[in-house]
Amino acid sequence: MSDNQSWNSSGSDEDLEPREECGHPVGIGEFSGVLSKWTNYIHGWQDRWVVLKNNTLSYYKSQNETEYGCRGSLCLSKAVITPHEFDECRLDISVNDSVWYLRAQDPEHRHQWIDSIELHRSIREGRRERGGVQGTIIIPPPLADSGYGSESSLRRHGSMLSLTSATSGYSATSTSSFKKGHSLREKLAEMETFRDILCRQVDTLQKYFDSCADAVSKDELQRDKIVEDDEDDFPSTRTDGEFLHNNNGSKEKLFQSLSPKGINGIDFKGEAITFKATTAGILATLSHCIDLMVKREDSWQKRLDKEMEKRRRIEENYKSALSELKKKSHFGGPDYEEGPNSLINEDEFFDAVEAALDRQDKIEEQTHTEKTRTQRSSPVPSGDIYSTISSHRFSEKVEEMVQNHMTYSLQDVGGDANWQLVVEEGEMKVYRREVEENGIVLDPLKATHSVRGVTGHEVCHYFWDTTYRNDWETTIENFNVVETLSENAAIVYQLHKRVWPASQRDVLYLSSMRKILASNENDPDTWLVCNFSVDHDDAQPTNKCVRAKINIAMICQTLVSPPEGNKEISRDNILCKITYVANVNPGGWAPASVLRAVAKREYPKFLKRFTSYVQEKTAGKPILF
Repeated sequence: MSDNQSWNSSGSDEDLEPREECGHPVGIGEFSGVLSKWTNYIHGWQDRWVVLKNNTLSYYKSQNETEYGCRGSLCLSKAVITPHEFDECRLDISVNDSVWYLRAQDPEHRHQWIDSIELHRSIREGRRERGGVQGTIIIPPPLADSGYGSESSLRRHGSMLSLTSATSGYSATSTSSFKKGHSLREKLAEMETFRDILCRQVDTLQKYFDSCADAVSKDELQRDKIVEDDEDDFPSTRTDGEFLHNNNGSKEKLFQSLSPKGINGIDFKGEAITFKATTAGILATLSHCIDLMVKREDSWQKRLDKEMEKRRRIEENYKSALSELKKKSHFGGPDYEEGPNSLINEDEFFDAVEAALDRQDKIEEQTHTEKTRTQRSSPVPSGDIYSTISSHRFSEKVEEMVQNHMTYSLQDVGGDANWQLVVEEGEMKVYRREVEENGIVLDPLKATHSVRGVTGHEVCHYFWDTTYRNDWETTIENFNVVETLSENAAIVYQLHKRVWPASQRDVLYLSSMRKILASNENDPDTWLVCNFSVDHDDAQPTNKCVRAKINIAMICQTLVSPPEGNKEISRDNILCKITYVANVNPGGWAPASVLRAVAKREYPKFLKRFTSYVQEKTAGKPILF
């Protein structure tokens, strides 16, 4: 809260008023709505009223409680907003050690929240930049019009002596300034000054040589004219009246015109001294630049060594803290889920799963009491279409699985020491055999049950037909038929609801319904639904879920007791014996004690719920044998 208060105290009233500056909005209003916030591993996600205002994110238990003060707030100036990698509706907001796990109702609302938060942050940062200290603006020295300069931009130095004095003492001056810690940028500026001096020298010498070349050209023309006059015995004179040559004159007068009269004189000695001093200054400055870079490299190397040492210590502390954390009870966020390295101990894992299952049961009870189911006639034909095998690419595999279940699943396990009776409620008995492979619980389960008033055909029909799946199955989030293989076989994909902290599961399986005719007329026919995992190109595993493997069979036989007298057979005269077999590989690690406790709780509930549903659906309808 201190960050929030300090931010608000630095603002002003006019910051809250929307206004335009340079075409961008400077102030924005409040943004609020309902988001699901992760509370703890018992209560999970809870809806909260979240308000975004003045660069601060606050939440309330509901919109009606905003007058009583918020339950928590975060200043967004230094917050890190992270959209979740797989959950398209979730975003995590962290400030130091404080993390808020939030979920929007859909990806579009999450995008709106992220945009609003970023808008608040950007406007806040813009205000800080306008109100803060402006950065230093470095203006480079002006360059010449050409590589060597020009008369318009450079001027000739007036005194060779003053320049010589200044540059000759540059070495000592540079050394002292270097000792005072002048930066590399200043040394580069000095190099730029020396470049200008050399450019001016080159420019001056070029002009001098150009003037000499022009003078020589004019004298050559004049000499040729004198020679012609001498050949014609005519005296020649210059324009100023001075005789340059005649019959009695001296030939040395011819070269008097080559004197640099009229041309600006050049102090070559001064230029040489200047050039020497300038180059010496350049070499000294380069030496200083190298020294500065070497010192800077040493400094960075020392900093790198310190950072490496700091990183090594942090990694050691992290490993030590992680090992200590595993020994303690940890109340983590929604990402602390199952796995061999889970930070949640088995007791907490079980409590969380138990609480989630209780919530699902409560929701199911409310839905069941409020929902009025319409009676639908059974579309199952009266013929024996399920007694034959339709031809498809999995036909041999289906036949193999059916024969295995008929051979082994119907065997009595009451006296087998490998099977343990875990639940007995009236006619229902549930057995389990403990099997683990690579730390993963693979306990086969077998349940027997007797249900009066329904036939084996009716039980298997409602178990196999996906039309009724959502009516009795409460653990499925969604499902779809990937491919219909025949009238009695289909490939189905199911996504199960997540029970935190266990990862979300999905399954892809082939479901086939069969009628097995009895070999003895005194024995009843057998109806069977066999579900086993397969692979399909249209439903490949994803990183979002853990793919479970199943091999499940629902085996039913109908027993009919003779009616009294000449009465017709009624539902009171029929009894369905059910054998339910489940071999499930959960596909990922979870505490063995938790999986076994959940199986002991959920399988009996499933059988009672499903058989009650079949009795309800078939009540008052013709018997389907």
